[in-house]
Amino acid sequence: YPSGNLAIIVVREKKRLTCIVQEDKPSNAEIQAVFKSNGRSTCYYPNGAVWINMSIQGGQYLDQEGSRVRRWTWPNSIMSSGPHVPLSPIFISLNRHVGVRILGQDKITVSFLAMGQQAKFNVGTKVQVSDVGQLPPLTWLGEDELLLLAFRVRILRLCDRLHGCLNFPSNEQWDKIKPPAYLITQTLKILQLCTTSDISDELRSSVRAIVNA
Repeated sequence: YPSGNLAIIVVREKKRLTCIVQEDKPSNAEIQAVFKSNGRSTCYYPNGAVWINMSIQGGQYLDQEGSRVRRWTWPNSIMSSGPHVPLSPIFISLNRHVGVRILGQDKITVSFLAMGQQAKFNVGTKVQVSDVGQLPPLTWLGEDELLLLAFRVRILRLCDRLHGCLNFPSNEQWDKIKPPAYLITQTLKILQLCTTSDISDELRSSVRAIVNA
């Protein structure tokens, strides 16, 4: 950066490369984006919330509250279920000097502009057809997001049950109270995400225990 602080780091680990964008701070700089040559990349809002999350099968764009604005799949990805969703070009500014442009799986560019000079980094990747059988499970959400969703559904179910108990004070009626359809649907979606997401077995069990408690 013009301040002299490190803006972009490219790290090589064996045959893989990782591009990291940092905020403009002299120390304890937060990471604003990570792009890996294996196709997994994440961009963050200034408050630390996930902005864009991508895998070798597709990606999603979130708002600062964590709600999904849009998602897409890459043309050459093999989805286990669901329709193919094409990508609409994405342009975001991580800060006043660094921007990200996403036009395709192999057309992802990090642009750095300062003091009249510009540098561009191509951080896209391309999955070969021969690699399709080795694709990892589809990951739309990270571990923290899955836990937050699970706790959110659990709290909503507890609130709904409390409301039902207030309306039906008799103990005999409590076991007959069922959660509303939208909570059942959200629970099923989270359980499905646990099956398709690339997370540890321990976390998968924890999420299931939370929503099923």
